[in-house]
Amino acid sequence: MDSPVAVDGVLLAVRAKLPEFTGALRRVADQVLTDPAGAARATIVELAERSGTSPATVTRFCRALGFEGYAELRLGIAAETGRARAAGWTVDIGREIEPGDPLEKVLQQIMAADTRAMHDTAALLDLGEVERAADAIAGATRVNIFGASGSALVGEEMQFSLHRIGVAAWAWTDVHNGLASAALLRAGDVALGISHSGQTRETIEMLAEAGSHGATTVALTSFPRSPLAELADVVLLTATQATTFRPDALSARHPQLVVLDLLYIAVAQRTHDRAHAAFQRTAQAVDGHKAGKEAAR
Repeated sequence: MDSPVAVDGVLLAVRAKLPEFTGALRRVADQVLTDPAGAARATIVELAERSGTSPATVTRFCRALGFEGYAELRLGIAAETGRARAAGWTVDIGREIEPGDPLEKVLQQIMAADTRAMHDTAALLDLGEVERAADAIAGATRVNIFGASGSALVGEEMQFSLHRIGVAAWAWTDVHNGLASAALLRAGDVALGISHSGQTRETIEMLAEAGSHGATTVALTSFPRSPLAELADVVLLTATQATTFRPDALSARHPQLVVLDLLYIAVAQRTHDRAHAAFQRTAQAVDGHKAGKEAAR
């Protein structure tokens, strides 16, 4: 049996394990995430009825999370939902957004969802893994960044940031070009694969190719037991809070950017003199293209 999760991370643990749950266990997980406050108040029989399962299934669900029984699960959910209400958050934020809602309400929901996702990501993130990734990138001759769709945009942001401090980095979205570049990596180089689900086939293939040639592989994902995470040397985890009109894949973007910003700063710290000089030179190179400079001429 898994070790018990922290009481302030029950819902986070359920989201992380969601891809592993199927059938009846998945229905229990969905019910807990849909109405965590209700789950905290319900008896084991009530939760079983609401999820269309049995008390025995709820008990198996609890043990899959590392709890001895339902009482511990209820306590953990109650503690978490209580803190969320005290902080002014709505647990399971955003599912009540309707097409006719005023933008003020939508903005509040998005801000609340992002705030919760940031806090969950901070609780989930292993800073030791961030340090390992930063050490590898700081000493790398070449850094390849792989991602598709929204993850590709996040990867391009990281590539630009690293270039500004003198790190040779490339962002690849096309699988053919990415595989060709990955095949040229070697020990001492770094490959970073970005995928919220950790199941994007192209990203997995490119990261696997890089790893087969000795490169240090880093995965940025929301699912620690996903195929991408399992093949990586270093895993950086994010959390999300989906809203009605912004699914998980899009909700992952801001937490991903926060983690990569932390990684970028950690690399800059490790290469301070080189990074500072590079940043000054790159800033000077584009300085003449600022609108104020043009008007002053």
